[in-house]
Amino acid sequence: MRVHHLNCGCMCPVGGKLFDGFSQGLTASLVCHCLLVETDAHGLVLVDTGFGTCDVLDPRKRLSSFFIAFNNIQFERRHTAIEQVRQLGFSPEDVRHIVLTHLDFDHAGGLEDFPEAQVHVLQREIDAARSTRSFLGHRRYRPKQWDAVRHWQFYEPGGDRWFDFQAVKGLRGLPPEILLIPLTGHTHGHAGVALQTDDGWLLHAGDAYFYREEVGQNERHCTPGLRFYQRLMEVDRTARLANQHRLWTLSMERKDEVTLFCSHDAKELERMQARAR
Repeated sequence: MRVHHLNCGCMCPVGGKLFDGFSQGLTASLVCHCLLVETDAHGLVLVDTGFGTCDVLDPRKRLSSFFIAFNNIQFERRHTAIEQVRQLGFSPEDVRHIVLTHLDFDHAGGLEDFPEAQVHVLQREIDAARSTRSFLGHRRYRPKQWDAVRHWQFYEPGGDRWFDFQAVKGLRGLPPEILLIPLTGHTHGHAGVALQTDDGWLLHAGDAYFYREEVGQNERHCTPGLRFYQRLMEVDRTARLANQHRLWTLSMERKDEVTLFCSHDAKELERMQARAR
């Protein structure tokens, strides 16, 4: 498999380095880290989609004004997955599968840009998205982004263990090197996506953590802005913190076997893009 690391969304919340740890100005730089995976026999696979074409063209019809303002979202067509697929020399029809970490507005906005793709997600996530009644739930889950999806594939947690994690194996129509790893807490059906490559495992941890220094070093650290945002968005604090701890343990004990990254850290995206090159 060849893996491309894409930025499918730009968010610039007020707070600068209090959010991202490096910006010198008033606003921070957060990304939507998605993957485009070339497989030998299964076409192209997207892991998350970021914001889509319709989000860019009419954001206030599609997204919550609260999150547009809070995240200071920058809507640019060049950041959409479909445009980047084309820039890489592929057709949107080549994307045959989309594997979602979860259905939040900044992860599922591009689904309808690939109407023929099979969309893989945990059953508990779609159930939560369809049944939410809370103020935050109505604003994080945006049915206009996914109500036209025709080819859902839903999964229950189970299967063999993946290191110290419960894995969902046998994703329909996908090679066995791609796994869904339940990582609840941020949402009820949140998952990571693990890919086995020639250079070892990659784990896209989605929003199970937000800042690069939460994994991979002895002393865990998160910026105040992202610590607040994680608390704001969590649905199960105990599960979220437990899974973060397991990810930190994995990053320390299996660093030669597994490379972790999350969805919104710009420095992690830069590192993974440099590694891919």
